[in-house]
Amino acid sequence: MCQLLGMNCNVPTDICFSFAGFQARGGATDVHSDGWGIAFFEGRGTRVFLEPQPSCSSPLAELVRSYPIHSQNVIAHIRKATQGVVALENTHPFMRELWGRYWIFAHNGHLPDFSPPLDGSFTPVGHTDSERAFCWLLENLRQRFGSRAPSQARLFEALHQLTLQLAAQGACNYLLSNGDCLFAHCSTQLTYIIRQAPFAVAHLRDQDVSIDFSDVTTPDDRVAVIATVPLTDNEDWAVLPSGSLWLFEEGAPVRHRLTVAGPAKVASAAS
Repeated sequence: MCQLLGMNCNVPTDICFSFAGFQARGGATDVHSDGWGIAFFEGRGTRVFLEPQPSCSSPLAELVRSYPIHSQNVIAHIRKATQGVVALENTHPFMRELWGRYWIFAHNGHLPDFSPPLDGSFTPVGHTDSERAFCWLLENLRQRFGSRAPSQARLFEALHQLTLQLAAQGACNYLLSNGDCLFAHCSTQLTYIIRQAPFAVAHLRDQDVSIDFSDVTTPDDRVAVIATVPLTDNEDWAVLPSGSLWLFEEGAPVRHRLTVAGPAKVASAAS
C-alpha cells in the first residue's frame, strides 16, 4: 500500500530532511512508484505539488527536497495504487475548501466496498476510495455543523465518530489538516517522533544523509513528524496504537481516542 508523511510544528519549519528519505521510498528503496504529492500550509493558503510518476526520479520532487518551504503543517504521500489508475487525478494528497479554509487529506489503506451516497457538496474527481472517503468526511462535517466551523474539541469528537465508521470498512490510515492542526488516524501502521531541545544528530534510513538539528533550530522549536515507517535509524520513534485517532498541535499530540469498532453501515450526511 501507500506511505504517509506529516509534519506539525510550533513554528514554520522546512521538511527537506524528512522528505529526502521519503522521496527515496517512491521507487528507489521501496515500491511506492505510482505517484507522489505534498501539501504545505502557509497562512490561509496552500502549496500543493502532485505528480503521477515515481518520486525517486522526479525533478519536481528534487525541487521540493531542496527548496526550504517553511510551514507549520505538511502532508505528503507516495502511492502504490490499489484503486484507480495511475493518473494525476488519483494522486494524493487531495484538497477541498470547508468553512473558508483549505483542507488536505492523504490516505493509506484499502476500503474495497466503500461507496456511500454523497449529496454533491463534495464530489470526487478521480476514482480512488481515498478521495471518496475525504469527500464523505467533509460532507458529514458540513452537515453536522452547518456554515460555521466548530471548536477544535467538537471537531475532534465528530471526526472520531466518523472515523469509527470508516475504520469498520477496511484499512484506513490517514492524515488530515486544515492548517491549524493535524489529525492522524492509525488503522494498521503509523509512527511519530517529537523533536525538541536538546536537539541531536539524525540519520536517514533510506539515504546516507545526516543533520544536526541543533545547528538549524532554536531551543523553543518543537516538531512532530508522522510517518508510516520511521525515516531515521538512530532515533526512537513512537508507534501509534492500531485503531486510534490523534490530534497534533504546536508540534505535540494533544488528544487521542480509540477507533476500534465492529462492522458498521456507513451513514450518509443526511442521516
